Amino acid sequence: MTNDISRRPSVWASIVRWFDTEAVPVEEGAGHVKKVDWVRIQPLLFMHLMCLGVFWVGWSWVAVSVAVLLYLVRMFAITGFYHRYFSHNAFKADRHWQFVFAVLGNTSVQRGPLWWAAHHRHHHQYADRPEDVHSPRQHGFWWSHIGWMTSRANFPTQLRYVRDWARYPELRWLNRFDVVVPILLAAFLYGLGALLQRTAPVLGTSGAQMLVWGFFISSTVLLHATVTINSLDHMFGTRRYDTPDTSRNNPLLALVTLGEGWHNNHHHYAVAARQGFFWWEFDITYLLLRGLEKMGIIRDLRPVPQHILQEGRISGSA
Repeated sequence: MTNDISRRPSVWASIVRWFDTEAVPVEEGAGHVKKVDWVRIQPLLFMHLMCLGVFWVGWSWVAVSVAVLLYLVRMFAITGFYHRYFSHNAFKADRHWQFVFAVLGNTSVQRGPLWWAAHHRHHHQYADRPEDVHSPRQHGFWWSHIGWMTSRANFPTQLRYVRDWARYPELRWLNRFDVVVPILLAAFLYGLGALLQRTAPVLGTSGAQMLVWGFFISSTVLLHATVTINSLDHMFGTRRYDTPDTSRNNPLLALVTLGEGWHNNHHHYAVAARQGFFWWEFDITYLLLRGLEKMGIIRDLRPVPQHILQEGRISGSA
């Protein structure tokens, strides 16, 4: 029965996977298969739809401020830890801090750390080749931006790419039940708004308002900002290094994503802790990582080798 369910789109199997991504195994298919699992993506659609709740709950400075703060904190968790740490081992962290930042990244509603890192490592292995599931060159803008996340073929975590992290049971649990932490965050925000409504009515917020702004709007904007690196940053910008892919450096996207927009730099030398290779390439994530290093929370940030910097200067694009 399980094998039969795993081979065909089952409504029940898709619903179960909302809560337990490994409950009904999914066979790994070709990553480029463009077949949407409409039942499985209902939570993603719901998150977008709930942004319209702003027309009913209104806004307040406190709710908007919480949304912006959560955007910045969670973007750093994605860029600094889901990406530079879990995907590229660009620095080291003790096991307890590793889990803390994995949980923080999980609040971003971008699946678990193993799923995220596995897909990203696959991307670097096959960048802009037919196997790359979010290449605008291969699949166009919309599929590279968000469509690939709706494909049933891309739901499983490809553990062969993340064997180094799969040995930690706490990360496996977080990756398997990746909906738990976002639900807890949503409940906390609703409770916070309700509490402020009772104790500080002058702030003009409520549970529903804080939920819409702090969770749904902030998470939706965060998701689309993150995936611009898959789509727009392979379409618009400059190329300092002659990489075999279409990666580009885009200062606007670097600002929006706290430094990820220096994507051509990154594809040329992916394991560095910084992606803005030169002082004028503002990389907020790297500055924050330096701060964590000074506090003793992380260590051994991988630098950009001098020969890589010299190549960039010689290219004339630096």
